[in-house]
Amino acid sequence: MTQRRPPRPDLSAFGTGTQLAQAGRAHAVDMVNPPVARASTILFANLADLDQALHDPDAGLYYGRRGTQTHWALEDALSQLEPGAAGTKLFPSGVAAITTSLLACLKAGDELLVTDSAYEPSRSFADHLLGPLGITTRYYDPRCGAGIVDVISEKTKAILLESPGSLSFEIQDLPAITAAARPRGITTIIDNTWATPLRLQPLALGVDISIQALTKYVGGHSDMMMGSAACNAALWPRLKATAYRLGHFVSADDCALALRGLRTLNLRLDRHEQSALAIARWLEGHPAVDRVWHPALPSHPDHALFKRDFSGATGLFSMVLKQGSRPHTAALIDGLAHFGIGFSWGGYESLVLPVELDRIRTSTQTPLPGPIVRLSIGLEDVGDLIADLDAGLARYQAQFTA
Repeated sequence: MTQRRPPRPDLSAFGTGTQLAQAGRAHAVDMVNPPVARASTILFANLADLDQALHDPDAGLYYGRRGTQTHWALEDALSQLEPGAAGTKLFPSGVAAITTSLLACLKAGDELLVTDSAYEPSRSFADHLLGPLGITTRYYDPRCGAGIVDVISEKTKAILLESPGSLSFEIQDLPAITAAARPRGITTIIDNTWATPLRLQPLALGVDISIQALTKYVGGHSDMMMGSAACNAALWPRLKATAYRLGHFVSADDCALALRGLRTLNLRLDRHEQSALAIARWLEGHPAVDRVWHPALPSHPDHALFKRDFSGATGLFSMVLKQGSRPHTAALIDGLAHFGIGFSWGGYESLVLPVELDRIRTSTQTPLPGPIVRLSIGLEDVGDLIADLDAGLARYQAQFTA
């Protein structure tokens, strides 16, 4: 008989560190870590074994695209961290997790509501791929809260949330939005990459599907790409079937990297949070900085919501400069010694990226005195990062005083 998938132990009575250390290890036999099991074809001992697998293909080894022990270990570990999750599916990227979740919930003639602070690839999928399929997308103010009822129409079937927004860091009132959506049969989906389930547990707040780009904090080392979607029991069969029909698959080797990153996630997030807050507070007092968008700061307009729903912060935030435009940011960015210039975030290294909201937003506008610079704070020493930024901001200011 081919190997069957063991039940997922309930570790919810234990602390986060214990859960991260033990989750998914039911798939390891006489080893600390589950094996890296690469497979396409699975062999069956006899016809009865084959017929049993055909009857319930998710109960054990069936075909490589349905996963091996390595995939199951990561899926079970991620589900353990999401109270209310019936299961978790893995995808080759965070974008693939978002797009598949949307396709599982929408059909021609439906309407999707998307927060105006959504990740740009999510907007691109809605505008350029869902549109031709006959699915309408409308964008709403991320701060509307219970006012979402004024945006919902009879055709609305799904709401795509992101809290905080990955560029401007608005916090959404998840309980208010899900309370409006659920009685109307509207599916709520959130990109929870910034917080991870260690800082925000969306399913417990009424959200139906919680997505992460595992590429970022879970992987933690900028050397893999993967996404996940944890789902409640009502939608789990539909999400699972849609993922399989679309042919999504991730390698066992990448699953092993994600599992390795998961074991230290709590320790790294604590460091990211502490360092980012120290730098954000320092930037608030800098004469070149107009404002800092970090939801854990009391100055953030959504700080009360953040304190209510989140258990902590992570390492990504933005600052708005007092003057200048995007070309001026080269003086700040190009000379930085400890910040790389690049997309993504959540790795051990610090990153910097100038961003533009007006190019993306369609339902909200935020007039600003100067450009926005997003910072991902890594695991370097805070003093070195502050000194680097201080020198960069001095270069930036010098452009306007010469």
